[in-house]
Amino acid sequence: MTQLKVKADNSISLSKLQSINKNQKCVVVRCAPEVLLLSPPDRFPLSAQLSVKLTARNGQRVGARRRGRRVFLCWFGSTPEICVGDVGLAKRVLSDRTGLFPKNVTSPVLLKLLGNGLVLANGDEWQRHKKVVHPAFNTDKLKTMTATMAGCARSMVARWEEGGVASHGGRAVIELSGQFEEVTADVISHTAFGSSYAEGKQVFMALRELQFITFSTLLSVQIPGSRYFPTKKNLRVWMLDKKVRSTLMEIINNRLAAKEKAGGYGDDLLGLMLEASAPAPPEHGESRAPLLSMGEIIDECKTFFFAGQETTSHLLTWTMFLLSTHPEWQEKLRQEAVRECGCGGGDRLPTYDMLCKLKLMNLFLLETLRLYSPVPLIRRRTRAPVEMGGFTAPAGAILTLPIATMHRDEEVWGTDAGVFDPTRFDGAAGRRGGKKAALLSFSLGPRACIGQSFAMVETKAAVAAILRRFRLALSPEYVHAPTDVITLRPKHGLPMIVTSVHT
Repeated sequence: MTQLKVKADNSISLSKLQSINKNQKCVVVRCAPEVLLLSPPDRFPLSAQLSVKLTARNGQRVGARRRGRRVFLCWFGSTPEICVGDVGLAKRVLSDRTGLFPKNVTSPVLLKLLGNGLVLANGDEWQRHKKVVHPAFNTDKLKTMTATMAGCARSMVARWEEGGVASHGGRAVIELSGQFEEVTADVISHTAFGSSYAEGKQVFMALRELQFITFSTLLSVQIPGSRYFPTKKNLRVWMLDKKVRSTLMEIINNRLAAKEKAGGYGDDLLGLMLEASAPAPPEHGESRAPLLSMGEIIDECKTFFFAGQETTSHLLTWTMFLLSTHPEWQEKLRQEAVRECGCGGGDRLPTYDMLCKLKLMNLFLLETLRLYSPVPLIRRRTRAPVEMGGFTAPAGAILTLPIATMHRDEEVWGTDAGVFDPTRFDGAAGRRGGKKAALLSFSLGPRACIGQSFAMVETKAAVAAILRRFRLALSPEYVHAPTDVITLRPKHGLPMIVTSVHT
């Protein structure tokens, strides 16, 4: 039974935690197959079941399973952290509603990347942002967005047919990860901001570069005040941030200029935020302050431009990888997509209700999220001393929840935890293994990803569009090297042999 209890006394000070001899490091035991959080090798075998087990220099093995514990000290670069590898305890941390475990911002560059929006805000500030943003992703809005998602996916597969497959006898090698980055960027641009990938391209390119810079700073020792030095890296960060903000302001100003003609700000995410920023008309002789400032709107735009595109594109990438390595499931999903959404031809786009009927595809995506979660870990900070699993964490300690590790936990998912099997999520099958409640890819509790339904519908629309027209097989050029750069991506891309189903 996991324990989580707030302590009245600070039995371990944060300064003492940071002064522990680094020679006694603890590191993640039973790391997820193929997933390496620091410097990955150039390739892994496709069937690799990598279990990283490191020891302290004195020869004593340390880790989550030592003395039956899964809560232990580890180091991320030069930062001491407490790894919480117990699924039950992690769920309690994520489900907390008292504010005991706020989000942790370890790098100032992370704010440049994501902005202090819904993902990183805490307390009353987070509540205020959520009140504005949440209505943009309700079910009714998703139903209206589905046509845009399906239309973007259809345009992508049409380009594949016209630009490569048709001219090469119905068969061509296409690098899919880059294709998915563009189509998901186009979807979030259209549905949330009323623009397009072409208009927001500079934002996406700048955010991608900021992403790699951010990850590099997470592993380095930060000298106090060094973020203000005009170093080469800082100058680049400032330039990229300026480019992102200026492009976003241009999109916002275009919407403001069209307000009178359109009769309002619009009912998408950007429109809701602009409505919240506008001074409210006086009511009963009293005026209300706007819910969001213009600076906060820009931060939220950065949050959703990045989070709305990055995670979904990688989910699509790993879904295609697993479809190509499991052809029997590829055929099952193709038959289901044709049955529920029709064949690939014609002008008819799948509706929200059609996509909801893709039960096998839903199981497949859940298993993809389990094995290749786009976000491999979650970090939180303790606001007060807390006892968990027999270990007392001091106030201000950083908690690392290794999703990739917990998604392979045999005690939760069964002895076949390392095996790809979508039926484990089929409640009707009576499986003894893990359930959907143990899936942490979108987090859970009050801070669960607000766009998870959006991501699942978008992914289903894209996968259905692809499978109705093409068969997929891994190219011999593919090198299997998943790497974590805040999100989990294939280091060398995903070249795929794409063959028309009509060939």
